[in-house]
Amino acid sequence: MKNIVCFGEVLWDVFPTHKKIGGAPLNVALRLQSFGNQVSIITRIGNDAKGFEILDFIKAQGVNIDNVQVDKTLETGAVDVVLDANGSASYTINKNRAWDNIQLTETAIEKTKQADAFIFGSLVARDITSRATLYALLKVANYKILDINLRAPHYTKDVLNELMYAANFIKFNDDEIYEIAKTMYFKSDSLEDNMLFISKQMVTTSICVTKGDKGAILYHNQTFYYNSGYKIQVVDTVGAGDSFLGSLITKLLNNTPPQEAIDYACAVGALVASHEGANPKLNESEILKFIES
Repeated sequence: MKNIVCFGEVLWDVFPTHKKIGGAPLNVALRLQSFGNQVSIITRIGNDAKGFEILDFIKAQGVNIDNVQVDKTLETGAVDVVLDANGSASYTINKNRAWDNIQLTETAIEKTKQADAFIFGSLVARDITSRATLYALLKVANYKILDINLRAPHYTKDVLNELMYAANFIKFNDDEIYEIAKTMYFKSDSLEDNMLFISKQMVTTSICVTKGDKGAILYHNQTFYYNSGYKIQVVDTVGAGDSFLGSLITKLLNNTPPQEAIDYACAVGALVASHEGANPKLNESEILKFIES
């Protein structure tokens, strides 16, 4: 398995009736770790009980916490989550939190240099401090994987373009790629055309687009691969895309055939959506049985 670094926000997903530990980079890290990868996370928590609870949780899952920083001023991150009748989530992301203030350190630089892959999201770039740290780490990272998360008003066209241009692999959902391509004055109803356009504009050879319950499309080494989705009873969609990404990257980095990789990743994403919370435990036999059935 591979040595992988995840960079970005850790926080509490606060639902109307309960709260769960989350943040896209952490969700990806936990799924990667569950598949036997050696995973580290570079992030920042507040000097508060909620932050240390997250820290204890990450450590208990086996993810390396050497680069989890503690902020003496800013609180640990939190996001208010509301689910609609179909289990789809909408988010209100609180501002000025510890993960907005991730500092550049020598240990973070060295950990990034040593990693086979560096996974980062677009949300963490909303603040100048964490964004500057991210830009510095991208300069030394080996294989850079960008997870687009368009959460208005926490992004700009210019920053998104810089992040995409730096990436070797980009993951979108279908709404996100259409929105971003439109800002570049490209208009087509074809998802494949939009993927090819972004690939050419950003000089990126690998792009994946998720389509909710309709599966996903992977463009990898000039070939398209498709999965039409798996039928499940949705409980909530929080973290499903993150587990999809962690599963897909695990397979591709270990030279699994791309079609097998996207089939596996879609199955994991569906299974996560059939459970409550972003990080349900899944075992290999459960995943393979689900794919076969």
